[in-house]
Amino acid sequence: MKQTMMKAAILEQFKAPLRVGETLRPIPGNNEVLVRIKASGVNPLDLKTREGVAPHTRTAPPAILGMDMAGIVEEVGTDVTGFEPGDSVYGLTGGVGGIQGSLAEYAAVDADLLAKMPNGMSMREAAALPLISITAWEALVDQANVRPGLNVLIHGGAGGVGHIGIQLAKTRGANVFATGSKASQDVIKKLGATPIDYTDASVGSYVQAYTDGEGFDIVMDNVGGTTLDASFNAVKRYSGHVVSILGWGTHSLAPLSFRAGTYSGVFTLMPMLTGKGRSRHGEILREIANLYEQGVLKPILNERTFRLNQIEEAHRAMGDKQIGKIVVSID
Repeated sequence: MKQTMMKAAILEQFKAPLRVGETLRPIPGNNEVLVRIKASGVNPLDLKTREGVAPHTRTAPPAILGMDMAGIVEEVGTDVTGFEPGDSVYGLTGGVGGIQGSLAEYAAVDADLLAKMPNGMSMREAAALPLISITAWEALVDQANVRPGLNVLIHGGAGGVGHIGIQLAKTRGANVFATGSKASQDVIKKLGATPIDYTDASVGSYVQAYTDGEGFDIVMDNVGGTTLDASFNAVKRYSGHVVSILGWGTHSLAPLSFRAGTYSGVFTLMPMLTGKGRSRHGEILREIANLYEQGVLKPILNERTFRLNQIEEAHRAMGDKQIGKIVVSID
């Protein structure tokens, strides 16, 4: 079969602008779905990858970045049963490990990584959700077993993973608290969590104020570094659990050990990098779709809109740490 061409943003070398140009349109394999991409979510990891400072993504130029996508099914492989042409789908589908990303008009993606978009969700919303919602779910549900009545502290509550984590914990009946800067306090409050200004409150002070000094049942770290160290001092004695999405540094476990707490880490890219556990991502996205349809979980989008030929502007905006998920419209 003769391959046709498509437009894509191509990383030709690290630390250089992406080139928007023509490349071969992929052909779907047996368990793959060819998706006409409508929107691509931008994540901080995209910026690190293009700079060549994220070796764990196993990316080498030339490459097409973009991990999150939303679009419409064009073709399905011979072994695909859950999707058909015309379906609106979303997923965390590429942009790492040599897998083509979503900054392109089309992508052939593993069907296990996809889910159908829920009723009423826009393409921009759908492209904003996969990485942050899967990460939040793996941390709070799969690892920490969040459940009714628990006191949950989320560090970085206004960030991508954080603002989904707040909503997810609340849907499961937890009492949610979240740290953030002064500028993010209103966002955190509107999401239904108790805001904590980390620039103005010590760990000891907010542990005392909100848990009578006992500590939080679950502490979710979305920041890493010294924030993870602070998490070890904020968790409840004996039964508390700390989960981090950025636990890649060197840390003393003594504070956690002295509280007899437990720790786990989340590495959301693993199914894409190893090929193992991919169906779990599709399952999580179906759960997220249900919560969206119930009206209890919704992404915060950045008010600016970008097209594929504005990818450099979109990445610069991400570097400016603006409020809301940045999404690039492809068509």
